Amino acid sequence: MAAAGDSPSWQVTRGVLRLDRPWVMGIVNVTPDSFSDGGRHDDAAKALAHCEQLVLQGVDILDIGGESTRPGAQALAPQQELARILPVLKGALTLGVPVSVDTSRAWVMQQALDLGVDIVNDVRALRQADALAAVRGHPSCGLCLMHMRGEPSTMASLAVYADVVNEVREALLLRLAEICAAGIAAQRVVLDPGIGFAKTASHNLQLLARQHELCALPRPLLVGWSRKGTLGQITGRAVHDRLAASVAAAVLAVERGARIVRVHDVAPTVDALKLWRAATLAG
Repeated sequence: MAAAGDSPSWQVTRGVLRLDRPWVMGIVNVTPDSFSDGGRHDDAAKALAHCEQLVLQGVDILDIGGESTRPGAQALAPQQELARILPVLKGALTLGVPVSVDTSRAWVMQQALDLGVDIVNDVRALRQADALAAVRGHPSCGLCLMHMRGEPSTMASLAVYADVVNEVREALLLRLAEICAAGIAAQRVVLDPGIGFAKTASHNLQLLARQHELCALPRPLLVGWSRKGTLGQITGRAVHDRLAASVAAAVLAVERGARIVRVHDVAPTVDALKLWRAATLAG
C-alpha cells in the first residue's frame, strides 16, 4: 500500500494516533441542510445518539459539524454554528474516541478546543481570520487541511485545472509549508484533496486514479468520497442509494494509500476495511 511515511502517526489533543491501519472518521452533521443527511441529526439529542451509534459500529473518529459546505451553501452566523454543535461536542468527548470539529471559524475552533476537542477539520485550511492563532493556542490539537478553491457558494465555477492531480498536490504542499512556517508542527497535520470541492466528476476520478501521487506528500491523506455527487453520476443513484459506491470508493482510497476515510455509513465501511486488511495481511 502506498503510504505517507513508514510509521505514520497523527498528533491530536489527547494523544498520538497510529495510522498503521485504515481509520474511519464518522460524519455527524448537526445541520438542516447538508447535502445527504440534512435534518436527520439537527438537534443535540439526535446528534449525540448518532455519535453513540457510530461508536458501537466501530468508528475511530467522530467528526461533528454545524454548517453545511455543500455546493451553493450559504454562510451561517458563528453563534448559530456553535450553538448547534457545543452540546454535541461535550457529549461526544465522553465516548472514548477522538473528536473532530468540522469548522473554518476561529471563534468556533477556540470554543471547541477549550472543551478538549482533538482535531480541527477545516475545509478552508485555516485561511479565515485568526484561525491559525486559534490552533497555535492549542499546540497538540490535530488538523485536517483540505483543498478547495473559493467558497461553497462559488467553488463550482472554479473547477478548471490543467492537471488536477498536480495542482491539488502542489497546493496542499504549499499550504503545509505555510502552516509549518507559522509554527505548527507537521505531525499535527493530515491532508485532504477535497473530493467534490471545486472539482468535476472527471477531476475527482483523476484524483482517485492517481492518488498514489498525493500519497507522496509528506503527511498522511484523509479522503472523503461518501455519497458524493460523482458517485451518483457514475451509478445513476440518488444520494441515499449510494452505499455500495461509497464503500467501494473508501476501499479503493485506502488501497491506494489513504490513511483515513471520512464516511456517513460507518458499519459497512468498517466491515469492508476489515476484510481488505485481512486479505492484505494474508498476502
